[in-house]
Amino acid sequence: MDSFLNKFSLLVLILLVATPLALAQTKVGFYSRSCPKAESIVQATVKKHVKSNSAVAPGLLRMVFHDCFVHGCDASILIDGSNAEKTAPPNLLLRGYDVIEDAKTQLEAACPGVVSCADILALAARDATVEVGALTYKVPTGRRDGRVSLASDTSNLPSFRDSVTVQKKKFADVGLSAQDLVTLVGGHTIGTVACQFVSYRLYNFTNSGGADPTIDPSFLPTLQSLCPQNGDGNKRIALDYGSGNNFDRSFFKNVRDNRGILESDQSLWQDSTTRNFAQRFMGIRGLAGLTLNLEFGKSMIKMTNIGVKTGTAGEIRKVCSKIN
Repeated sequence: MDSFLNKFSLLVLILLVATPLALAQTKVGFYSRSCPKAESIVQATVKKHVKSNSAVAPGLLRMVFHDCFVHGCDASILIDGSNAEKTAPPNLLLRGYDVIEDAKTQLEAACPGVVSCADILALAARDATVEVGALTYKVPTGRRDGRVSLASDTSNLPSFRDSVTVQKKKFADVGLSAQDLVTLVGGHTIGTVACQFVSYRLYNFTNSGGADPTIDPSFLPTLQSLCPQNGDGNKRIALDYGSGNNFDRSFFKNVRDNRGILESDQSLWQDSTTRNFAQRFMGIRGLAGLTLNLEFGKSMIKMTNIGVKTGTAGEIRKVCSKIN
């Protein structure tokens, strides 16, 4: 009996030692005592930047998305370096680094070494979307910053040319469902994209000499006028035609009407599962409705908890672009 108890006690001790890193979770209000003004500082900083530049909101949203799909949500996207994540092709046009650094500088002055860059990014993405019409949601915090950032690790990032099957696989690989996919892609209701990522659909799609047949023929001339053949590939157009600066459900109406700007966005309508969620966001009669604002917050919380580092698994960077 004594031998059994000794073995049991040893097992309990091992579990108590091993559990914190394995089961540690983020929580709402993590900084309530260590840095009470943390969230308000981030919020005020984001509000200031969005007010002066509307591109900040979609920029921060895209940045957190690209961060979480590589090594989890650990702010590795912010690290400088010749071969860091931010140098990979999918990340070259990311915007909003200055907003994170601004907030970090203020937080280091108020609470040195307390608030992680990963948490700043998660909070900033929430606050940015609120500024353009999304409902707020509570962001669990307590992340620590990663120490690894490699451009070669970005292959799992969803691409503008991905089929819906590929998109579902990439999301599933990080624990996100088909509903999360449709909800988070719905974030394209704000923001712009460069013509270089659209033009191939308009003039010589799959070497056919014509346009992508999924594009509404009556909308094609409009797209071609926005992105002329052999025109400026860096010219930017709204991802949600007609409502690019408002967080609303018009994005899904455009996809329904074959007016999705990106090939990957339009593909959501070609799959019965993702089409069903898109229809529910639109409030199609006979289907249980989903509210984009409410579901977006839930999916963002889920996404920003991918691969979270806590305890000794990460660090609190003093400067977000540099490993301590």
